[in-house]
Amino acid sequence: MDKLRIKSKVEIEKMKRSGQAAATVLKRVGEAIAPGVSTAELERISRETIAEVNSISSFLGYQLPDHEPYPATICLSINDVVIHGIPNENQVLKDGDIIGIDTAVSIDGYHGDNAYTFPVGDISPSAARLLKVTRSSLYDAIAEAKPGNRIGDISSQLQEGAESNGFSVLQNFSGHGIGRSLHEAPEVPCMGVAGRGLRLRPGMVLAIETMVNVGLPDVQILADGWTVATVDGSLSALFEHTVAILSDGPEILTGSTLWDI
Repeated sequence: MDKLRIKSKVEIEKMKRSGQAAATVLKRVGEAIAPGVSTAELERISRETIAEVNSISSFLGYQLPDHEPYPATICLSINDVVIHGIPNENQVLKDGDIIGIDTAVSIDGYHGDNAYTFPVGDISPSAARLLKVTRSSLYDAIAEAKPGNRIGDISSQLQEGAESNGFSVLQNFSGHGIGRSLHEAPEVPCMGVAGRGLRLRPGMVLAIETMVNVGLPDVQILADGWTVATVDGSLSALFEHTVAILSDGPEILTGSTLWDI
């Protein structure tokens, strides 16, 4: 993870462009989600939209130590998959599934990153509640992203929102700073203590994400080396926004009408 970088007003304006582009990709992919659609088709739509908005995928070819480069422009999370699932032709959406879509692009060297978990057809009341709680906890956390607060004020909201509703949050993965690198300092965990951690300053830009499981927080990495799934097979939901910390509070750079659905 790269070091913490404070952004200028000019840089934040540039990040708005990449943030809106990432949101457009997410919205287009989301509009295609339906029973019978393959995840490879969602990847195709993502690639077409990335080209249309004159951006570059932040995920395609992304390299981690001891990993093959990531082979797609979106990450998929179906049902018990938490993050980093890979699209493929044989994976077809079914009525009642939930699917998290994570999209990230760069424009002029600056990244924007966001995620949303969609219902596929008619989902169960318990799955719908998971989506509602997870999304709500993200917005409660974003409200704490203001100068003078600390990372723990954000993280504690993510944790409280999930656990007060009987869910759990991931302990081994986190949100992150973002800018010229997709992953910059600081880490923004899904759990924490209010009043603890790095103090927030104007010019910080964070990819705040919440990963919430119906069951236990324990996860496993599957054989492809990327896909992270719940150990107990329980449902998981993912929501994420790129957020700039300004002198008067947070500004969501990946805002989209998608989030009004």
